[in-house]
Amino acid sequence: MTTVLARFEQLLCYVMAGFYVVAGAMHFVAPKVYAQIVPPQLPRPVEFVYLSGVAEIVLGLGVAIPRTRRRSAWGLVALLLAVFPANVYMATHDVTLNGAPEPLRDPSDAA
Repeated sequence: MTTVLARFEQLLCYVMAGFYVVAGAMHFVAPKVYAQIVPPQLPRPVEFVYLSGVAEIVLGLGVAIPRTRRRSAWGLVALLLAVFPANVYMATHDVTLNGAPEPLRDPSDAA
């Protein structure tokens, strides 16, 4: 049983690593899209986007490596806390990303 759980954990770490590496790479593919959600109080939003993209890629790769997994996971926790204000800003200021679908709306508002 332990071997099965260990293999499943390893698989999930690879999936998680892939998610963060792809998400981080997208910061370089479409930096202006991500820059739209950086709160305006922060200067040079594109630089913040690049920095968070590098962090996602490096920490994502670290999660895939058993020796660096724990530190990388804690780094991802710190990164998620650091970018949380951007998510709050996006949610509270009705930021619509160019090219992104409209958010789901309450069906009762359709009247």
